[in-house]
Amino acid sequence: MSLFYPNHSLPPGPSMPQPRRALYGSLECIVVDGGETPTIPVILCHGYGAPGTDLVGLAFEWISLLGDDAGAFRFVFPAAPLSLAEMGMPGARAWWPINMAQLADAIQASRFRDMHDHEPDGITAAREALCQAVREIKAELGSDANPFVLGGFSQGAMLTLDASLRGLPESPALLLLYSGTVICKPLWDATLGRLGDTHVYQAHGTLDPILPFESAEELSRMLIKAGIDAEFHSFDGPHTIDTDSIARTAQLLRDLL
Repeated sequence: MSLFYPNHSLPPGPSMPQPRRALYGSLECIVVDGGETPTIPVILCHGYGAPGTDLVGLAFEWISLLGDDAGAFRFVFPAAPLSLAEMGMPGARAWWPINMAQLADAIQASRFRDMHDHEPDGITAAREALCQAVREIKAELGSDANPFVLGGFSQGAMLTLDASLRGLPESPALLLLYSGTVICKPLWDATLGRLGDTHVYQAHGTLDPILPFESAEELSRMLIKAGIDAEFHSFDGPHTIDTDSIARTAQLLRDLL
């Protein structure tokens, strides 16, 4: 299952801040503060089949890249509400159920585009849980006037785009879509205008065997057609987050300052 998520969960070095656990709404989260007085939350959602700790290592990479600027950021990593332990995957989580056999058949038969219009069962509950967590994370930092960053990998990318379009009262300053895809297409097309003030960073591997690159290109076209401030980074790789995306994200975080 390692293809479903990147393995960036490296332990922090001795000079790095220590992660802590927190509960926001109904979601258990790992929190890493870049400094003593962060003001900008960066909320990242993991993909299907990953543990809640999966993306935590990204915080330490960004803190290292940002240097003194890292002090402005609080990195928050929610764990998805559904356990996949009964499927023989201890520690694995999901934002909503996925029929993996159906997904594999659609990819093999080149029918993945048929899934673009589908609204997954369970996405509404996941969206509401994430939006409540975002509200509490922002309130804890004390000012709704501060920008916030939202994003995710794979299923987490789909969820955070859906939450930005159909759940949150305000859009994030920066939306990070790592190896995501198109779902809920009619609903997303009708609401993409809500991202008017958001910069969207989208990245996808051309060799992705899980979520086809062609569907990522479709998402990019949707964003461009809607006039969204979006950039699309393709890389020669599988279903993962590449090092160029990590470096570019650090630049985009610094730009928020």
